[in-house]
Amino acid sequence: MRIRLLLVLVMALWGSAFASSKLAVNEVPHEVAGFLRFLIGTIVLLIVLRAPRLPVADGVRAAGLGLVGVFGYNFLFFLGLSLAPAADGSVIVPMAAPIFTVVVTALRGHTRLSPIRIIGLTTAIAGAGVFFAGIPTTGANRLLGDLVFLAAAACWASYTMLGAPLLARLSAPTVTVYATAAGTLALGLFAAPALPDVPWSDLSLEFWLNQAYLGILPTALAYVLYYRAVGQVGPATASAAMFLVPAFGLTCAWILLGESISPVQALGAALMFVGAWLNTRRAAPREPTPREPVKVHP
Repeated sequence: MRIRLLLVLVMALWGSAFASSKLAVNEVPHEVAGFLRFLIGTIVLLIVLRAPRLPVADGVRAAGLGLVGVFGYNFLFFLGLSLAPAADGSVIVPMAAPIFTVVVTALRGHTRLSPIRIIGLTTAIAGAGVFFAGIPTTGANRLLGDLVFLAAAACWASYTMLGAPLLARLSAPTVTVYATAAGTLALGLFAAPALPDVPWSDLSLEFWLNQAYLGILPTALAYVLYYRAVGQVGPATASAAMFLVPAFGLTCAWILLGESISPVQALGAALMFVGAWLNTRRAAPREPTPREPVKVHP
């Protein structure tokens, strides 16, 4: 129960990050916004947790996770925010990630595609079609941004699944420190060409407070708590908790940005929710965790 309550907190923080990150993207290039968020997060993690020594092979694996789940996901996440409303991202990412998880684990033979799962996948895909059909015809950039959010969800699902075997041997804080540091370095290299063009002296105190919030809570704290949950209850159960993100994300997008989704998109989101729920509600008992004598195939 404690782990599940922590997951609720993580989802609330991540839900708020869509609107907060959109505010940042409105003031600086998307690649710079992503780098600043994770630079602050990495500094906080290194101060609080330090960086325990790891065998070279484990360090490389953790760094590889960072390239997928920190660099890959956040590059696409902030790019999507520069093209589409935060409200769209707060629906697409958390709804699509569990579906990607189920599809990949099924292809690898770790999950059986029962009739109810097939119905769920069909419903989720239909919901995605309805959601995208609800985008205004004049919103070409919005459509592209929503497709980028979909790619970001695939990165997040990969980050969750690839991290499970490593978390069977290493603590969540250790994996998070190495993954976040590696991903931040990659984000910094990508953002470097845009840094000289940022009007640093014109950035307001509110901008930096927002960056501090993003770096400390939705990044440093939430990433550690999420990976702790993955290690305790498995990737499918942890990923399923992302169903809570749209509620928090849409609320924050409405309060902070005045954004909302259309009724057609709301219908599509509801279908995606039902489909994703059908695919994950029975996954938890089958998920290997560090306490189970089950061989995990990386």
